[in-house]
Amino acid sequence: MGRLFDNRVLVTGGAGFIGSHLCTQLVNRGFDVLCVDNFLTGSKRNIAHLQRHPRFELMRHDITEPLAVECDMIFNLACPASPANYQADPVRTTCTSVVGALNLLQLARRLKVPILQASTSEVYGDPQQHPQREGYWGHVNPIGPRACYDEGKRCAETLFVDFRRQHGVDTRIARIFNTYGPRMQPLDGRVVSTFIVQALAGEPLTVQGDGMQTRSLCYVDDTVEALLRMMLSPRPVPGPVNIGNPHELRVLDIAEQVLALTGSASPLQRVPPAVDDPRQRCPDITLAGELLGWRPQVSLADGLMRTIGYFQRLKPAVLAE
Repeated sequence: MGRLFDNRVLVTGGAGFIGSHLCTQLVNRGFDVLCVDNFLTGSKRNIAHLQRHPRFELMRHDITEPLAVECDMIFNLACPASPANYQADPVRTTCTSVVGALNLLQLARRLKVPILQASTSEVYGDPQQHPQREGYWGHVNPIGPRACYDEGKRCAETLFVDFRRQHGVDTRIARIFNTYGPRMQPLDGRVVSTFIVQALAGEPLTVQGDGMQTRSLCYVDDTVEALLRMMLSPRPVPGPVNIGNPHELRVLDIAEQVLALTGSASPLQRVPPAVDDPRQRCPDITLAGELLGWRPQVSLADGLMRTIGYFQRLKPAVLAE
């Protein structure tokens, strides 16, 4: 792992949805955590429970600018991840994925420490292979409205692989599929948060298109466990490795589950499908099982109840953010 700086871990995007859960687990496991975030989509609310912890430190910084810190390992989760957020400023999204990755890879090279890239199932685009395996090259529109995120993440993967080949950097790539749970942004446009917020408010659940498109939902605790196993593995796991739940659901099925668990009488409302929205999304997680001994443990019903409870506890002003 190179030089040691008191077991210090750098987590970029650490105030975001998945990042804040990762920071919590690292602190609980005895690591010193440096959380870096520019708060474009992250929230201090997500890390409020860590602010006074002696092993937690927060730095406001944008990774499109070089970062001069010392650490033992790096998790890069810095990038808007929901369509509503990453399409709001597509140029910035691309720069965060590409320039940000380059800056962090140069830091990892200087420190001689491992670095993990939180990539995404979006690198597969609207896939023509199902389920998606790591060897699949994808089916991506390079000039569509989602390209800033899809192609940004694909280019980041290229940089990670080439820094390993050219400079010997210990890089690891995790391709994260749809993840849900507490601390999701209420209005991020993702299917789970959207349906829960609408159901709790008694509003119609907006189903894009015919609702027959599929998603595979992985609870955030399971996703974080996979990331930790990938980084802390005694044998380097370069990846890419799919991290997700292989249980495939139609969007209509998800809506019905949310209605049943919330007890809401909200109707379903059809709206036009998003441009380039994938029709099928399901990971093959064979590699994660073989290399990490990992598979999801939290059931959909249990995970949805925990997530619904979180949104029920949020104040109305927060839900409207």
